[in-house]
Amino acid sequence: MRALAGALALAFIAAPLTGCGSLINKEEDYVPDDPADKLYNEGLYLLNKKENYEDAAKKFDEVERQNPYSDWARKALLMSAYSYYQAQKYDDCINAAKRYVTLHPGSSDAAYAQYLIGASYFDQIPDVMRDQARADKAVNALEEVVRKYPETEYAVSAKKKIDIARDQLAGKEMEIGRFYMKRHDFTGAINRFKVVVTQYQTTREVEEALERLTESYLSLGILDEAQTAAAVLGHNFPDSPWYKDAYKLVKSAGGEPTENKDSWISRAFKGLG
Repeated sequence: MRALAGALALAFIAAPLTGCGSLINKEEDYVPDDPADKLYNEGLYLLNKKENYEDAAKKFDEVERQNPYSDWARKALLMSAYSYYQAQKYDDCINAAKRYVTLHPGSSDAAYAQYLIGASYFDQIPDVMRDQARADKAVNALEEVVRKYPETEYAVSAKKKIDIARDQLAGKEMEIGRFYMKRHDFTGAINRFKVVVTQYQTTREVEEALERLTESYLSLGILDEAQTAAAVLGHNFPDSPWYKDAYKLVKSAGGEPTENKDSWISRAFKGLG
């Protein structure tokens, strides 16, 4: 992340600015408090010190405030978002990056702005015991990077973060499902494990979800679905320790891991085996 941002900052320093394109009426003789380039370079100086990120962001904010509609303002807005990110002021980063994407959707740097939005949500993902709203927002924002800017270097990093965030979301469903099992609310547990199997089947949680489905269905006396869960688990993850547990459970109930092709479990994994 820092390597990408560092290269971006250097590019800004080296890149010549085009015309300001100001919409201010020159007849009004408007003079900003400080020249845009002075404020911008002061922001860069603070940013490069690596200990004054929030102060750097405020300098970049001043560029936009005093010199709206200029190329300086456009560049400063993105640098402001990056500075807030480095300062771990994630809400401020998200707001600045969203403004950049809205105001400059065709810019070559829009991909990075969108990436900053996703990365800010991602860095705020809490442990699995807590609400995972930020993980969901991270996935949505990062998927926008992959969808809109698939050929950029940011898409590669976004995909890695998406996988981690999806694991977190699946882990939350598993945590709630296990809680329901302890309360012997097996229907509630099945509903949670079903979310993992249908929505997060490429995550590391899916093996346990299938085993827990086997347990839960057996507890409800629904042998057919338990056998299917065990069979699908064995077919897709034959070496999984979770399959060994599921196999033993089904056998102890007098059944065999046999797949019912009409089961929702089988349909969820159709074509993946």
